[in-house]
Amino acid sequence: MEERRRIWRTFRKNKIAVVGMVLTIVIGLIAVLAPVISPYSPLEQDVLNQYNPPGGVHFFGTDNYGRDVMSRTIWASRVSLVVGFFSVIFGMTVGSIIGVVAGYTGGWVEGTLMRGVDIGLSFPTLVLGLVIMAVLGGGLDKLIIAIGVAMAPRFARIAHGPTLSIREESYIEAAKAVGARPTRILLRHIIPNILGEILVMATLWIATAIRIEANLSFIGLGVSPPTPSWGNMVRAGVNHLVMAPWLSLIPGAAILITVLSFNMIGDGIRDIADPRLQG
Repeated sequence: MEERRRIWRTFRKNKIAVVGMVLTIVIGLIAVLAPVISPYSPLEQDVLNQYNPPGGVHFFGTDNYGRDVMSRTIWASRVSLVVGFFSVIFGMTVGSIIGVVAGYTGGWVEGTLMRGVDIGLSFPTLVLGLVIMAVLGGGLDKLIIAIGVAMAPRFARIAHGPTLSIREESYIEAAKAVGARPTRILLRHIIPNILGEILVMATLWIATAIRIEANLSFIGLGVSPPTPSWGNMVRAGVNHLVMAPWLSLIPGAAILITVLSFNMIGDGIRDIADPRLQG
């Protein structure tokens, strides 16, 4: 209980992180309640109401098919958050296992695994995700896998460094002396001690995953239309910037606010993980 209070006190001191948490909660509620709060179907077309400017019954205007931009933006939040959360969970799990196993085992296992990680790190995340998507093809599940695999080397590197230090600690030697299995040592002693750093990275990379999803959708390798995502909405509005700038600006603003919110939360989690701020 006292530890939870300390964590909350540390987090609460960071006003930016609190604002980010509030914004993230609001965005999450919008995504969950999309069927309830969306004024129209995101796929409903009305060719008689094309390019209506924001205001009136269409608060964010309509697109070139007469679809309500506000409804599409609300529903698109589901895609972005699902991709953001699950791709990071996938990448964090795979990458952390690789980094921890490599750091604890050492020898040729470490050399082989970390050379593979280095190869992955040599590619920009977006480029690696693009290559994987080109191989796997389109679809939400494949998008999550592609972004997760692209992020895994980053998590592996984050997990590897602290593991090298922790494996030399006296309590690790004591655990080995009493016959603890490597799996127990990893789960009981190493992973809990590096979890803070990994979670900070995970929070920050949720924002990055959302941005990568938008980028891949923008170039046509993300979620296929007519399913709305912020990326393909921005892409669809590019050709109409002069006539209807809101088609790109509104989903672009949604991406900006969401990415900024998660980065704010990451700042607060970093404070919690920093031992100099504990107390």
